[in-house]
Amino acid sequence: MSTAKASDAFKFLPQGALIQEFLIGGHNIVLSFPSPASYKSPRNPFFGENIGRLANRVSGAKINNLNGKSYELAANNGPNSLHGGKEGWGKKDFQGPEKCERGGKEAVLYKYLSKDGEEGYPGTVELRMWYVMGLEKEGGVEKTSLEIEYEVELVGDEVEETVVGVTNHSYFNISDGPTLEGTVVNLATNLHQVTDAHDIPTGEIKPFPGMPANEDFTLGAKEPDPDHCFILNDDPASVKIDTRKEPMQRLISLYHPGSKIHFETLSTEPAFQFYTGRGIDVPEMDGMPARGPRSGMCIEASRYVNAVNDEKLRHMVVLKKGEKFGSRTIYRGWKD
Repeated sequence: MSTAKASDAFKFLPQGALIQEFLIGGHNIVLSFPSPASYKSPRNPFFGENIGRLANRVSGAKINNLNGKSYELAANNGPNSLHGGKEGWGKKDFQGPEKCERGGKEAVLYKYLSKDGEEGYPGTVELRMWYVMGLEKEGGVEKTSLEIEYEVELVGDEVEETVVGVTNHSYFNISDGPTLEGTVVNLATNLHQVTDAHDIPTGEIKPFPGMPANEDFTLGAKEPDPDHCFILNDDPASVKIDTRKEPMQRLISLYHPGSKIHFETLSTEPAFQFYTGRGIDVPEMDGMPARGPRSGMCIEASRYVNAVNDEKLRHMVVLKKGEKFGSRTIYRGWKD
């Protein structure tokens, strides 16, 4: 009898409750550093972090209309605010891990209290997040899975509403080499938010060129090169602030013939940022070789980008007193 536990495949750190290790067949499929101190380096591009208070980009580094007023945020991505600001949740030390069970599986709980005014965001909110670890047999194959469940509540009395959008920013590389080259990708959708010169959505949703939906394509040395938000639910009016009861849908499947590793992401979220790492520039440090462009990819299950500044989309990120923001995402992998 194998006594392997699902939790043996994972290591997390209190900073942003980040994923430091995700082992498939003995291979760590997330880009990481051995020592916690390295994650504080300005050269770390959000490795493994859970991102908040609001993931992705906010146009003009400003919330135009919330509680009947506007809020200035830190511009840390050209004119935009990115991933919660200069010191978003991924840079904060969370409380935990607290061992627990969720749905009959091993889990750990992390919490973070974000005070009113932190990074310019109004209202005190509490994040509770669970990592639920599993070994699942499917079609005779044992898959190592990590479900991430987020729950955020407005716990302070400072305001009636705030904005929330949380995601995980792990960089995955399932190949047997330093880059993603040769990874076979299958996307559940190729509809994406078309963006302007500042990476802010224009409002148009179109198929992404060169990346068919539900068909295999292979990542080359330079192309395709997305850093875009892909849309699974193209009826934005139907997106709730808590998606946890929505069906768990496949976002993407990956396979690399060299490593024989398979990987897939599923989520209750309406969209996901798919980024093939063109901007990665991590020098040799902490005993690790330099990590450069396309050394990892992000699959960030989320709401639509810049929803807060679009009247037709803002309901999916505006959290009112008495409500809960919620989502569930599953990362899982196996080896032939």
